[in-house]
Amino acid sequence: MKRMERALATVVGSAVGDALGAPFEFGPPGAFSARFPKPGSGGEMCGGGGWEPGEATDDTQMAVLVAESLLQRDGLDLPDIFARFQRWAAADPKDIGLQTEDVLTNGMPWNLAAAINFQVNQRAAGNGSLMRASTSAVYFARAGQSATMDAARRIAALTHGDRAAWEGTAIFHELIRLSLAGADPLCALPDVLDLVHPDHRQRYATVLAADWHPDQATEFNGAVWPCLGSAVWALRNTTRFEDAIRAAIDVGGDTDTVAAVTGGLAGAYHGLDAIPARWTGPLHVPLPGFGERVLRLADLIDLAHGLAAAAD
Repeated sequence: MKRMERALATVVGSAVGDALGAPFEFGPPGAFSARFPKPGSGGEMCGGGGWEPGEATDDTQMAVLVAESLLQRDGLDLPDIFARFQRWAAADPKDIGLQTEDVLTNGMPWNLAAAINFQVNQRAAGNGSLMRASTSAVYFARAGQSATMDAARRIAALTHGDRAAWEGTAIFHELIRLSLAGADPLCALPDVLDLVHPDHRQRYATVLAADWHPDQATEFNGAVWPCLGSAVWALRNTTRFEDAIRAAIDVGGDTDTVAAVTGGLAGAYHGLDAIPARWTGPLHVPLPGFGERVLRLADLIDLAHGLAAAAD
């Protein structure tokens, strides 16, 4: 499989997982399969909970903002990404994490807002930086292991002051880099864990272990480590993109983000042809604060192509 196909599938797969999982957010385990018991029968892009069928949430909207900044600024411009996030947050998006919203609206400069929020609240290990990482993971993959993990941490730190969020996003970046290069990301996990900050390594080693199950999570999967652990579990225990997404949503809880992270990993692993057309057809990504723009499949493919080709 060509590298470009995997790159496109990373971005599209994450958006698909996001849109599929959104109507089931905060629901019980097994809700997706209870509603759609026969895989492949269609109708899964059902909408609900305030979401149109195929509508992507803040997960993908923020990923697009990161992507457009990287491409338009020809690299990592942290103040520019933060400004785009602020413009988006001010436009009253349908969904935005409470902590992310506070960071983007507290009036502090880009390099202090998240850190001060963490100092005050002592809680910033949500999955909000991980959820948007598919586009940056593709962009920085060719830069190598150190560069992609460093970029992940720096982008995560714009909204999340807790290093746990930085490390989870960095792991995701590295797993995507390995997948785009044709390596097996699951086999590489022990080596990837060696690159995690020592203060957080054991936490991630637990949830990324081969025998870990989401039922063993000690925190809600809105936290970054059980979210990433659930996504890796879904990839490890399925053989098709479609089944990985189904497994991710059936975990319950923060289903749009768990499925978005799973979709990025499974897309890179299985490729674009593995993503069902019945899921990509209705897919669309509104961008509050940026006119009446709505990105569809062709737009996401163009964006991903630009990200993957930028370093060539």
